[in-house]
Amino acid sequence: MPLADVRCKTAKGLEKPYKLADGGGLYLLVKPNGGRYWRLDYRHLGRRKTLAFGMYPATSLAEAREKRAQAKKLLEQGIDPSEQRKSDRRDAQIAALHTFKALADEYIAKLEKEGRAPTTIGKKRWLRDLVNGELGSRPIGDVSAQEVLGALRRIEARGLHETAGRARALVGAVSRYAVATGRSSRDPTQALRGALITPKVTHRATIIEPTAIGELMRAIDSYRGVPQVEASLKLLPLVFVRPGELRGAEWVEFDLDAATWSISAGRMKTRRSHRVPLSRQALDIVRSLHALTGDGPFLFPSVRSRQRYMSENTINAALRRIGYGEDQITAHGFRAMAATRLNEMVRWHPDVIERALAHQEPSAVRRAYTSGVEYWPERVEMMQVWADYLDTLRASVSRS
Repeated sequence: MPLADVRCKTAKGLEKPYKLADGGGLYLLVKPNGGRYWRLDYRHLGRRKTLAFGMYPATSLAEAREKRAQAKKLLEQGIDPSEQRKSDRRDAQIAALHTFKALADEYIAKLEKEGRAPTTIGKKRWLRDLVNGELGSRPIGDVSAQEVLGALRRIEARGLHETAGRARALVGAVSRYAVATGRSSRDPTQALRGALITPKVTHRATIIEPTAIGELMRAIDSYRGVPQVEASLKLLPLVFVRPGELRGAEWVEFDLDAATWSISAGRMKTRRSHRVPLSRQALDIVRSLHALTGDGPFLFPSVRSRQRYMSENTINAALRRIGYGEDQITAHGFRAMAATRLNEMVRWHPDVIERALAHQEPSAVRRAYTSGVEYWPERVEMMQVWADYLDTLRASVSRS
Protein backbone atom coordinates (compact mmCIF):
# COMPACT_ATOMS: atom_id res chain seq x y z
CA MET A 1 0.00 0.00 0.00
CA PRO A 2 1.47 3.41 -0.98
CA LEU A 3 2.61 5.72 1.76
CA ALA A 4 0.48 8.61 2.98
CA ASP A 5 2.22 11.89 3.75
CA VAL A 6 0.77 11.89 7.28
CA ARG A 7 2.52 8.62 7.99
CA CYS A 8 5.83 10.12 6.92
CA LYS A 9 5.24 13.10 9.22
CA THR A 10 4.37 11.01 12.28
CA ALA A 11 7.06 8.35 11.89
CA LYS A 12 9.09 8.11 15.12
CA GLY A 13 12.50 6.62 15.74
CA LEU A 14 12.54 3.16 17.36
CA GLU A 15 15.27 1.06 18.88
CA LYS A 16 16.25 -0.21 15.45
CA PRO A 17 15.99 1.35 11.94
CA TYR A 18 12.83 0.40 10.02
CA LYS A 19 11.35 1.02 6.57
CA LEU A 20 8.07 2.53 5.43
CA ALA A 21 7.54 1.19 1.89
CA ASP A 22 5.86 3.20 -0.86
CA GLY A 23 6.19 0.60 -3.65
CA GLY A 24 8.42 0.21 -6.66
CA GLY A 25 11.47 -0.10 -4.42
CA LEU A 26 10.97 3.33 -2.78
CA TYR A 27 10.85 3.52 1.01
CA LEU A 28 11.42 5.89 3.92
CA LEU A 29 14.18 4.63 6.22
CA VAL A 30 13.51 5.79 9.79
CA LYS A 31 16.53 5.71 12.09
CA PRO A 32 16.58 5.52 15.92
CA ASN A 33 17.43 9.23 16.19
CA GLY A 34 14.27 10.09 14.22
CA GLY A 35 16.06 10.90 10.97
CA ARG A 36 13.96 9.94 7.90
CA TYR A 37 15.82 9.10 4.67
CA TRP A 38 14.43 8.30 1.23
CA ARG A 39 15.93 5.23 -0.40
CA LEU A 40 15.29 3.33 -3.63
CA ASP A 41 16.28 -0.32 -3.97
CA TYR A 42 16.75 -1.49 -7.56
CA ARG A 43 18.60 -4.07 -9.63
CA HIS A 44 20.94 -3.39 -12.51
CA LEU A 45 22.79 -6.06 -14.47
CA GLY A 46 21.80 -8.61 -11.83
CA ARG A 47 23.18 -6.59 -8.93
CA ARG A 48 21.08 -5.13 -6.12
CA LYS A 49 21.77 -1.46 -5.46
CA THR A 50 20.38 1.37 -3.34
CA LEU A 51 19.98 5.03 -4.33
CA ALA A 52 19.56 7.85 -1.79
CA PHE A 53 17.03 10.64 -2.50
CA GLY A 54 17.62 12.91 0.49
CA MET A 55 15.82 13.40 3.80
CA TYR A 56 12.19 13.94 4.63
CA PRO A 57 10.67 16.58 4.88
CA ALA A 58 13.34 18.52 2.86
CA THR A 59 12.50 16.07 0.07
CA SER A 60 8.75 15.57 0.08
CA LEU A 61 6.91 12.36 -0.71
CA ALA A 62 5.89 13.73 -4.12
CA GLU A 63 9.51 14.69 -4.92
CA ALA A 64 10.78 11.27 -3.87
CA ARG A 65 8.23 9.63 -6.18
CA GLU A 66 9.33 11.87 -9.06
CA LYS A 67 12.94 10.85 -8.48
CA ARG A 68 11.86 7.20 -8.46
CA ALA A 69 10.14 7.70 -11.81
CA GLN A 70 13.28 9.30 -13.26
CA ALA A 71 15.42 6.42 -12.00
CA LYS A 72 13.03 3.88 -13.55
CA LYS A 73 13.27 5.64 -16.93
CA LEU A 74 17.07 5.38 -16.79
CA LEU A 75 16.85 1.67 -15.92
CA GLU A 76 14.54 1.10 -18.91
CA GLN A 77 17.31 2.60 -21.08
CA GLY A 78 19.89 0.30 -19.53
CA ILE A 79 21.48 3.11 -17.50
CA ASP A 80 22.45 2.66 -13.86
CA PRO A 81 20.93 5.63 -11.91
CA SER A 82 23.80 5.58 -9.40
CA GLU A 83 26.41 5.83 -12.13
CA GLN A 84 24.39 8.54 -13.89
CA ARG A 85 24.31 10.53 -10.66
CA LYS A 86 28.08 10.23 -10.28
CA SER A 87 28.50 11.35 -13.87
CA ASP A 88 26.19 14.32 -13.31
CA ARG A 89 28.16 15.32 -10.22
CA ARG A 90 31.44 15.10 -12.12
CA ASP A 91 29.97 17.24 -14.89
CA ALA A 92 28.77 19.77 -12.31
CA GLN A 93 32.20 19.88 -10.69
CA ILE A 94 33.86 20.33 -14.07
CA ALA A 95 31.37 23.05 -14.97
CA ALA A 96 32.14 24.83 -11.68
CA LEU A 97 35.84 24.76 -12.53
CA HIS A 98 35.17 25.93 -16.09
CA THR A 99 33.05 28.99 -15.40
CA PHE A 100 33.85 32.25 -17.14
CA LYS A 101 35.25 33.68 -13.89
CA ALA A 102 37.45 30.63 -13.30
CA LEU A 103 38.83 30.79 -16.85
CA ALA A 104 39.25 34.57 -16.66
CA ASP A 105 41.21 34.21 -13.41
CA GLU A 106 43.36 31.50 -14.99
CA TYR A 107 43.97 33.62 -18.09
CA ILE A 108 44.92 36.69 -16.03
CA ALA A 109 47.24 34.54 -13.88
CA LYS A 110 48.91 33.41 -17.12
CA LEU A 111 49.47 37.05 -18.11
CA GLU A 112 51.02 37.70 -14.70
CA LYS A 113 53.45 34.80 -15.16
CA GLU A 114 54.37 36.24 -18.54
CA GLY A 115 55.47 39.41 -16.76
CA ARG A 116 52.69 41.75 -17.87
CA ALA A 117 52.73 45.14 -16.20
CA PRO A 118 50.79 45.39 -12.90
CA THR A 119 48.71 48.20 -14.38
CA THR A 120 47.67 45.95 -17.26
CA ILE A 121 46.79 43.13 -14.89
CA GLY A 122 44.75 45.51 -12.74
CA LYS A 123 42.77 46.68 -15.77
CA LYS A 124 42.09 43.10 -16.85
CA ARG A 125 40.73 42.27 -13.41
CA TRP A 126 38.57 45.40 -13.45
CA LEU A 127 37.11 44.47 -16.84
CA ARG A 128 36.51 40.91 -15.63
CA ASP A 129 34.55 42.25 -12.66
CA LEU A 130 32.42 44.40 -14.96
CA VAL A 131 31.01 41.34 -16.76
CA ASN A 132 31.12 38.83 -13.90
CA GLY A 133 27.58 39.65 -12.80
CA GLU A 134 26.14 38.18 -16.01
CA LEU A 135 28.87 35.75 -17.07
CA GLY A 136 30.93 34.86 -14.01
CA SER A 137 29.07 31.71 -12.92
CA ARG A 138 28.26 30.49 -16.44
CA PRO A 139 30.16 27.50 -17.87
CA ILE A 140 32.54 29.02 -20.41
CA GLY A 141 31.39 26.66 -23.17
CA ASP A 142 27.73 27.66 -22.67
CA VAL A 143 28.20 31.44 -22.78
CA SER A 144 26.25 32.74 -25.77
CA ALA A 145 26.82 35.83 -27.90
CA GLN A 146 23.51 37.20 -26.60
CA GLU A 147 24.66 36.85 -22.99
CA VAL A 148 27.91 38.64 -23.73
CA LEU A 149 26.07 41.40 -25.59
CA GLY A 150 23.72 41.83 -22.62
CA ALA A 151 26.66 42.33 -20.27
CA LEU A 152 28.28 44.80 -22.67
CA ARG A 153 25.04 46.72 -23.20
CA ARG A 154 24.88 47.30 -19.46
CA ILE A 155 28.35 48.90 -19.62
CA GLU A 156 27.33 50.96 -22.66
CA ALA A 157 24.26 52.21 -20.80
CA ARG A 158 26.64 53.97 -18.41
CA GLY A 159 28.18 55.83 -21.34
CA LEU A 160 31.36 53.72 -21.17
CA HIS A 161 31.56 52.88 -24.85
CA GLU A 162 35.32 52.40 -25.00
CA THR A 163 35.21 50.30 -21.83
CA ALA A 164 32.53 48.08 -23.40
CA GLY A 165 34.86 47.47 -26.33
CA ARG A 166 37.73 46.59 -24.01
CA ALA A 167 35.46 44.25 -22.04
CA ARG A 168 34.45 42.53 -25.29
CA ALA A 169 38.14 42.07 -26.10
CA LEU A 170 38.77 40.49 -22.69
CA VAL A 171 35.80 38.10 -23.02
CA GLY A 172 37.12 37.16 -26.46
CA ALA A 173 40.64 36.57 -25.15
CA VAL A 174 39.34 34.41 -22.28
CA SER A 175 37.11 32.44 -24.68
CA ARG A 176 39.97 31.79 -27.10
CA TYR A 177 42.14 30.71 -24.17
CA ALA A 178 39.35 28.28 -23.18
CA VAL A 179 39.28 26.92 -26.74
CA ALA A 180 43.05 26.50 -26.79
CA THR A 181 42.99 24.60 -23.48
CA GLY A 182 40.06 22.34 -24.40
CA ARG A 183 37.41 23.91 -22.19
CA SER A 184 35.28 25.42 -24.94
CA SER A 185 34.71 25.08 -28.66
CA ARG A 186 34.06 28.67 -29.71
CA ASP A 187 34.51 32.37 -29.09
CA PRO A 188 31.04 33.99 -28.80
CA THR A 189 32.41 37.50 -29.28
CA GLN A 190 33.13 36.77 -32.95
CA ALA A 191 29.41 37.15 -33.61
CA LEU A 192 29.37 40.62 -32.03
CA ARG A 193 31.39 42.48 -34.64
CA GLY A 194 29.62 45.77 -35.31
CA ALA A 195 27.12 45.27 -32.48
CA LEU A 196 28.65 47.78 -30.07
CA ILE A 197 28.59 51.55 -30.27
CA THR A 198 31.83 52.80 -31.82
CA PRO A 199 33.30 55.34 -29.38
CA LYS A 200 34.26 58.75 -30.67
CA VAL A 201 38.04 58.95 -30.89
CA THR A 202 39.36 61.70 -28.65
CA HIS A 203 43.05 62.50 -28.68
CA ARG A 204 44.70 63.16 -25.34
CA ALA A 205 44.94 66.86 -24.65
CA THR A 206 48.36 68.43 -24.97
CA ILE A 207 50.12 71.77 -25.47
CA ILE A 208 52.44 72.26 -28.43
CA GLU A 209 52.71 76.02 -28.93
CA PRO A 210 56.13 77.14 -27.58
CA THR A 211 54.89 80.13 -25.58
CA ALA A 212 52.19 78.00 -23.96
CA ILE A 213 54.76 75.28 -23.17
CA GLY A 214 56.88 77.88 -21.41
CA GLU A 215 53.90 79.00 -19.35
CA LEU A 216 53.18 75.39 -18.42
CA MET A 217 56.79 74.83 -17.31
CA ARG A 218 56.61 77.89 -15.08
CA ALA A 219 53.30 76.70 -13.62
CA ILE A 220 54.84 73.30 -12.88
CA ASP A 221 57.71 75.02 -11.06
CA SER A 222 55.12 76.82 -8.90
CA TYR A 223 53.48 73.57 -7.76
CA ARG A 224 53.82 72.89 -4.04
CA GLY A 225 52.65 69.59 -2.69
CA VAL A 226 53.87 66.13 -1.69
CA PRO A 227 57.57 66.06 -2.70
CA GLN A 228 57.36 62.92 -4.82
CA VAL A 229 54.36 64.30 -6.71
CA GLU A 230 56.19 67.58 -7.28
CA ALA A 231 59.20 65.65 -8.60
CA SER A 232 57.09 63.47 -10.88
CA LEU A 233 55.42 66.54 -12.38
CA LYS A 234 58.83 68.08 -13.13
CA LEU A 235 60.43 64.87 -14.43
CA LEU A 236 57.67 63.72 -16.78
CA PRO A 237 58.16 66.48 -19.42
CA LEU A 238 61.90 65.70 -19.50
CA VAL A 239 61.57 61.96 -20.11
CA PHE A 240 58.10 61.83 -21.77
CA VAL A 241 57.53 58.15 -20.93
CA ARG A 242 54.03 56.81 -20.43
CA PRO A 243 52.56 57.95 -17.08
CA GLY A 244 52.32 54.38 -15.76
CA GLU A 245 55.99 53.77 -16.57
CA LEU A 246 56.95 56.88 -14.62
CA ARG A 247 54.70 56.16 -11.64
CA GLY A 248 56.08 52.64 -11.26
CA ALA A 249 59.73 53.69 -11.59
CA GLU A 250 62.01 51.72 -9.24
CA TRP A 251 65.36 52.80 -7.86
CA VAL A 252 67.02 49.61 -9.11
CA GLU A 253 66.25 50.73 -12.66
CA PHE A 254 68.46 53.81 -12.42
CA ASP A 255 72.19 54.08 -13.04
CA LEU A 256 72.88 57.67 -12.06
CA ASP A 257 76.58 57.45 -12.92
CA ALA A 258 75.69 56.39 -16.46
CA ALA A 259 72.71 58.79 -16.57
CA THR A 260 70.46 55.93 -17.68
CA TRP A 261 67.03 54.67 -16.69
CA SER A 262 66.37 51.07 -17.81
CA ILE A 263 62.75 49.90 -17.80
CA SER A 264 62.13 46.16 -18.05
CA ALA A 265 59.92 44.68 -20.77
CA GLY A 266 57.39 43.61 -18.17
CA ARG A 267 56.64 47.25 -17.34
CA MET A 268 56.41 48.44 -20.93
CA LYS A 269 53.27 48.58 -23.04
CA THR A 270 55.21 47.28 -26.05
CA ARG A 271 56.65 44.35 -24.03
CA ARG A 272 60.15 45.51 -25.04
CA SER A 273 62.71 46.80 -22.56
CA HIS A 274 63.40 50.51 -22.87
CA ARG A 275 66.33 52.74 -21.89
CA VAL A 276 65.94 56.43 -21.25
CA PRO A 277 68.95 58.79 -21.40
CA LEU A 278 68.77 61.22 -18.49
CA SER A 279 69.57 64.86 -19.16
CA ARG A 280 71.41 66.93 -16.55
CA GLN A 281 68.08 68.43 -15.49
CA ALA A 282 66.48 65.01 -15.11
CA LEU A 283 69.47 63.74 -13.10
CA ASP A 284 69.17 66.68 -10.71
CA ILE A 285 65.52 65.84 -10.03
CA VAL A 286 66.22 62.14 -9.52
CA ARG A 287 69.20 62.77 -7.22
CA SER A 288 67.24 65.22 -5.06
CA LEU A 289 64.40 62.72 -4.84
CA HIS A 290 66.72 59.93 -3.68
CA ALA A 291 67.17 61.62 -0.32
CA LEU A 292 63.40 61.46 0.18
CA THR A 293 62.36 58.07 -1.22
CA GLY A 294 65.63 56.21 -1.81
CA ASP A 295 65.03 53.97 1.22
CA GLY A 296 62.09 52.31 -0.53
CA PRO A 297 61.63 50.47 -3.83
CA PHE A 298 59.84 53.24 -5.73
CA LEU A 299 60.84 56.75 -6.77
CA PHE A 300 57.25 57.91 -6.41
CA PRO A 301 55.67 55.93 -3.56
CA SER A 302 52.07 56.30 -2.53
CA VAL A 303 51.48 58.63 0.39
CA ARG A 304 49.79 55.68 2.13
CA SER A 305 52.52 53.07 1.69
CA ARG A 306 56.11 53.13 0.43
CA GLN A 307 55.60 49.60 -0.82
CA ARG A 308 53.18 50.88 -3.49
CA TYR A 309 53.66 53.57 -6.09
CA MET A 310 51.42 56.60 -6.54
CA SER A 311 47.95 56.21 -8.00
CA GLU A 312 47.01 56.64 -11.64
CA ASN A 313 45.34 60.05 -11.27
CA THR A 314 47.97 61.72 -9.09
CA ILE A 315 49.82 63.59 -11.84
CA ASN A 316 46.62 64.66 -13.57
CA ALA A 317 45.29 65.95 -10.25
CA ALA A 318 48.49 67.98 -9.80
CA LEU A 319 48.01 69.50 -13.25
CA ARG A 320 44.48 70.51 -12.26
CA ARG A 321 45.83 72.16 -9.11
CA ILE A 322 48.09 74.43 -11.15
CA GLY A 323 45.15 75.47 -13.30
CA TYR A 324 45.26 73.16 -16.32
CA GLY A 325 42.01 71.39 -17.21
CA GLU A 326 41.79 67.93 -18.74
CA ASP A 327 40.95 69.55 -22.09
CA GLN A 328 44.30 71.38 -22.01
CA ILE A 329 46.92 68.86 -20.87
CA THR A 330 47.06 65.37 -19.36
CA ALA A 331 49.97 63.35 -18.02
CA HIS A 332 50.03 61.41 -21.29
CA GLY A 333 49.99 64.68 -23.26
CA PHE A 334 53.67 65.35 -22.55
CA ARG A 335 54.51 62.58 -25.03
CA ALA A 336 52.60 64.30 -27.83
CA MET A 337 54.17 67.61 -26.82
CA ALA A 338 57.69 66.22 -27.13
CA ALA A 339 56.95 64.28 -30.31
CA THR A 340 55.48 67.34 -32.03
CA ARG A 341 58.19 69.81 -31.10
CA LEU A 342 61.09 67.39 -31.69
CA ASN A 343 59.81 66.50 -35.16
CA GLU A 344 59.35 70.18 -35.97
CA MET A 345 62.99 70.82 -35.09
CA VAL A 346 63.92 68.60 -38.10
CA ARG A 347 67.17 67.76 -36.35
CA TRP A 348 66.70 64.04 -35.78
CA HIS A 349 65.48 61.20 -37.94
CA PRO A 350 61.85 60.27 -37.08
CA ASP A 351 63.03 56.77 -36.09
CA VAL A 352 65.15 58.32 -33.32
CA ILE A 353 62.12 60.13 -31.91
CA GLU A 354 59.92 57.04 -32.26
CA ARG A 355 62.48 54.93 -30.38
CA ALA A 356 62.67 57.56 -27.64
CA LEU A 357 58.89 57.32 -27.32
CA ALA A 358 59.12 53.48 -27.19
CA HIS A 359 56.56 53.20 -29.97
CA GLN A 360 55.89 49.82 -31.53
CA GLU A 361 56.80 49.76 -35.23
CA PRO A 362 53.49 48.92 -37.03
CA SER A 363 55.18 47.14 -39.93
CA ALA A 364 56.25 43.59 -39.13
CA VAL A 365 59.01 43.83 -41.75
CA ARG A 366 60.42 47.06 -40.34
CA ARG A 367 60.03 45.64 -36.83
CA ALA A 368 62.28 42.74 -37.80
CA TYR A 369 64.96 45.06 -39.19
CA THR A 370 64.83 47.65 -36.40
CA SER A 371 64.60 45.24 -33.47
CA GLY A 372 67.27 46.17 -30.95
CA VAL A 373 68.19 49.43 -32.71
CA GLU A 374 68.22 52.14 -30.05
CA TYR A 375 69.94 55.11 -31.74
CA TRP A 376 71.51 55.67 -28.36
CA PRO A 377 74.05 58.45 -29.13
CA GLU A 378 71.42 60.43 -31.03
CA ARG A 379 68.90 60.01 -28.23
CA VAL A 380 71.39 61.08 -25.54
CA GLU A 381 72.00 64.27 -27.49
CA MET A 382 68.31 64.78 -28.20
CA MET A 383 67.22 64.43 -24.58
CA GLN A 384 69.72 67.06 -23.47
CA VAL A 385 68.68 69.42 -26.26
CA TRP A 386 65.03 68.88 -25.29
CA ALA A 387 65.68 69.65 -21.63
CA ASP A 388 67.63 72.79 -22.56
CA TYR A 389 64.82 73.81 -24.91
CA LEU A 390 62.27 73.54 -22.09
CA ASP A 391 64.53 75.66 -19.88
CA THR A 392 64.67 78.30 -22.63
CA LEU A 393 60.89 78.37 -22.94
CA ARG A 394 60.53 78.49 -19.17
CA ALA A 395 62.88 81.47 -18.90
CA SER A 396 61.30 83.50 -21.67
CA VAL A 397 57.69 82.67 -22.51
CA SER A 398 57.69 85.15 -25.35
CA ARG A 399 60.37 83.29 -27.32
CA SER A 400 59.51 80.41 -29.65
